[in-house]
Amino acid sequence: MKIAKIEDAKRVLEPIISKTPLVHATKIHENLWIKAENLQGTGAFKLRGAYYKLSNLNEEEKAKGVIAASAGNHAQGVAYSCMKMGIQGTIVMPKTAPLSKIEATKAYGVKVELQGDTFNDAYEYAKNLQEITGAVFIEPFNDEDVIAGQGTIGMEIIEKMPDVDTVIVPIGGGGLISGIAYAIKTLRPHCRIVGVQSEKAASMKTSLEKQKIMTLKEVSTIADGIAVKTPGTLTYALCKEYVDEVVTVSEEEIAAAILVLLEKMKMVAEGAGAVSVAAAMFGKVDLIHRKCVAVLSGGNIDVNLLSKIIDLGLIKTGRKAVINMNVTDKPGNLSRMIELISRTGANIISVNHNRIQNGILFNQCRVGVVIETNNQTHIDEVLDILEENGYHPHMVEHV
Repeated sequence: MKIAKIEDAKRVLEPIISKTPLVHATKIHENLWIKAENLQGTGAFKLRGAYYKLSNLNEEEKAKGVIAASAGNHAQGVAYSCMKMGIQGTIVMPKTAPLSKIEATKAYGVKVELQGDTFNDAYEYAKNLQEITGAVFIEPFNDEDVIAGQGTIGMEIIEKMPDVDTVIVPIGGGGLISGIAYAIKTLRPHCRIVGVQSEKAASMKTSLEKQKIMTLKEVSTIADGIAVKTPGTLTYALCKEYVDEVVTVSEEEIAAAILVLLEKMKMVAEGAGAVSVAAAMFGKVDLIHRKCVAVLSGGNIDVNLLSKIIDLGLIKTGRKAVINMNVTDKPGNLSRMIELISRTGANIISVNHNRIQNGILFNQCRVGVVIETNNQTHIDEVLDILEENGYHPHMVEHV
């Protein structure tokens, strides 16, 4: 990789992409800025690498058409680029890909095939299909042109904020962070580069710790765009050399970041895009006395999933609680419990009263209450007043 390649990608992409803004995220942290790639033309950063890769194909290669595998954002980047250049494209996506990403990809005029349950399943099928058809395979991350295209984000960050101290970047296969890390470390060697993965899909972190490329047995995360079992060979080598640290975030932390971005910053983020902000929010990265940029890599979230994620985020941030308890089954006991919760100022959303659940004593019933609260302290107040009055409540982790 040479910085000249990233500079060439910047030149090629100039009329195609949006130079996405750096937004000062004071409502999250005074020292945090967000590189809003969710505002990119296709809703994610992947357009950069895909377009630059296709622009470097010769006429013979373009005539053969292209094939790609993707969980969604690379698919849209390749599909958009095919449409702009008049290239025939086939995109293989896992059956579990969000419907919104599947439909958005089809809208650009490429052929879409759904194969397998994971990105790796789709990738293997697409590679076999490429051998049969002779089309050009467009790697999602393990390709120098693709990495160079993503690296233009790093150059844009340095242009807007030359004194940046830390850049926080999501990692799936590693193409985004490889390009950004190489560009920034070349231009500003002392800037710290921190990668972020879901703790349920930490293939790059595991590989760097083991000092060899590792394949995870399974990945399962709401951050579908970074649910990659095996990092790339090129991306692994670049991360090993240029990335300072890789941290992980939980599913609940990702959901909370999506909620905060939506509510406080008026930004729509998908799970993969929000992991960088989650790392900043939950103390995985030191923000004190620093100028930090979190790359919000995409905003293509399925609205059917969004409501579930918001619920998970509300629970993580103490804005919603689900409380179960056994209540003596006699007149007035349920209404007394409701009155005690009301005293705290919590809002009761629903009450589930069950007399016949297995394992409940003869004179007991199981009551589940979903409440809206202000924060964890407010939840503790509700739990305390119920405990003091003999209800013995316990929290559950989902609605």
